[in-house]
Amino acid sequence: MAPTVLVVGATGNTGRSTVTALSQMLKQEGSHSSPFTGRRILALTRSAQGSSAQHLATLPGVEVLEFNWADVTERWLREQEVQRAFVASAVDPAQFPTESGFLLAALRAGVEYVVRISTTAPNVRPDCDAYYARTHWAIETMLETPAFDKLKWTSLQPNVFSALAFTSMGLFVKKYRETGKQDEPLRLLADLDSPIGIIDADDIGPIAARLLLHEDLSVHNHGKYTINGPEDITGRQMVAMVEQQIGTPVKEVSYKNTSWLEGMAAADPEHRTLVMSIQHAMETLWRGETSASTTSKEILEIAAPRTTPAASWEKVLKFSG
Repeated sequence: MAPTVLVVGATGNTGRSTVTALSQMLKQEGSHSSPFTGRRILALTRSAQGSSAQHLATLPGVEVLEFNWADVTERWLREQEVQRAFVASAVDPAQFPTESGFLLAALRAGVEYVVRISTTAPNVRPDCDAYYARTHWAIETMLETPAFDKLKWTSLQPNVFSALAFTSMGLFVKKYRETGKQDEPLRLLADLDSPIGIIDADDIGPIAARLLLHEDLSVHNHGKYTINGPEDITGRQMVAMVEQQIGTPVKEVSYKNTSWLEGMAAADPEHRTLVMSIQHAMETLWRGETSASTTSKEILEIAAPRTTPAASWEKVLKFSG
């Protein structure tokens, strides 16, 4: 077995791009002498039979393993020779015990470095009404304690992902093309004019990969970096993008719409109050606190996000048909 870079959540929206970027970078490193030559990328997933997992398994240097990351132990990490790890937790009430347990195992196993996905920077505080943002604050606060000094880490704090912002738009366009009708309003996460620096998930991978393969781990240790896309977009501009696709004005727009949370709450009635608290995470967007100008300078130096809202919109249109 070889020294390993572990990717938890490998088939998720940021995990896929991280595995891909790591594979590309290690392939390039292999062409000349490098301290990272021969490292293995271990992609952890809940389903190795899924199309995303099967695609990742074809990439150079990548091994896909179906394993529940909540079951990762100190012994398992040592057996797998994990030296560095990427963690992208799902929004879930069990996030803190699961991720903190993983990080504790990593500390005790001697893992050198962890890059983790956090959330929108202005929300990472103990008094945020959105429960999962408080979870991220708690995890970062835990990592900053002396008990975790031996584990180096970086938290990436991305703004709202373009897929979340654009999915309802793609569905609206698809339905109009099928029926020629506008039976329901266009539901937008954004408000009318506040600038939002939405980030494409594919832009996270190059950032995470460069961090994970950085030789001097002290440079970004304890870094908490804000990530936005290269351009701002507003709700008004989103409406214009939809109108361009359907060739007619949108009759009714519902701004600041978080009705999609009702479906999540219905699927998890035991935690309905927690799920519905997620709507408060959007308030920083509506106050204009997440514009592209807030991106950390370190991110611009590591791998500046390049995917524009227009390019992300094209991806959503292609996916939604």
